[in-house]
Amino acid sequence: MMLKKRLLLSLALGAALLGTTFARAQPIPATPEPGTVKIALEPWLGYGQWYVAQKEGFFAKEGLKDVKIISFQEDKDLNAAMAGGQVSVACVSTNTAMAMVAAGLPVKAVLLMDFSNTADAILAPDSITSIAQLKGKKIAYEEGSTSDVLLHYALAKAGIPFSDITKVPMPAADAGSALIAGRVPVAVTYEPYISAALASGKGYHRLFTAGVNPGLISDVLIVPDSMIKKDPGQVEALIRSWQDAITYYNTHVKEGRTIIAQAVGSDLASLNTAFDGVTYYTVPAARAAFNGSFKDKTFGDVLKAAQAAGIVNGTVTPAQVLDARFLDAAK
Repeated sequence: MMLKKRLLLSLALGAALLGTTFARAQPIPATPEPGTVKIALEPWLGYGQWYVAQKEGFFAKEGLKDVKIISFQEDKDLNAAMAGGQVSVACVSTNTAMAMVAAGLPVKAVLLMDFSNTADAILAPDSITSIAQLKGKKIAYEEGSTSDVLLHYALAKAGIPFSDITKVPMPAADAGSALIAGRVPVAVTYEPYISAALASGKGYHRLFTAGVNPGLISDVLIVPDSMIKKDPGQVEALIRSWQDAITYYNTHVKEGRTIIAQAVGSDLASLNTAFDGVTYYTVPAARAAFNGSFKDKTFGDVLKAAQAAGIVNGTVTPAQVLDARFLDAAK
């Protein structure tokens, strides 16, 4: 089953990453430095282009001779591996990257990989047609997750205090099931649980989706400052490999989706709707976002919602989190 557990990492485990510095002026070599690159991720479709890059040989094409993709089922395990130096880079949600930096971890987001359009949503019965009607309603959602961010953003956008709803915390997978079973009238969840609820025949619809603000629910590639300083060529080669995979995917959609579906442990037929709700960023699109709308607007929207949800403690700026120079250098 496809998972997308993107909760706040246990930041205390990141102490091993502290104490490094970043020399921003350091030139990026055209050839990546030797050594193994380990990519940490969870089985979420948004990270799927790394599997395409591996399967189609794009890492090798860009000079990375030894890349290992390591999949984790839970954030705490991914975080422990990152903190212990067992992996090189990690795929996380934007709000998680903010939380890590706010907690003092020396990491940067160097690539915007994907955003959810309709793959994250607030589901409600057809009788509820506006966010204002959520007042007083029981809402099932996963605390500390991207569902939490989406719900806080939607309520704030409508001017509704979070205290006006009745929280029913549970995992996102269970939130969809609770909705179908009639235990709650509203649920916040993601694919494939959205499709299951809509196919139940009980009159549910997407009341609010992440696509209202493209990038609000999104994922980034984070890299320790130590790697940016020591192996900038590897980072740049990863960026180029991502673009190679996107280019292949856009011209071989079925083949690309099949690779990704197999990698996340599912079949293509059951994930087609989920794929349709996710948009992958090309390198040019990610570059434009990091230097434009994502930096100037969406970053603040995500931060505000994540702070309200208690996911990010304190504040961070785009300059502290986003490092666009690898995207700027990618050709």
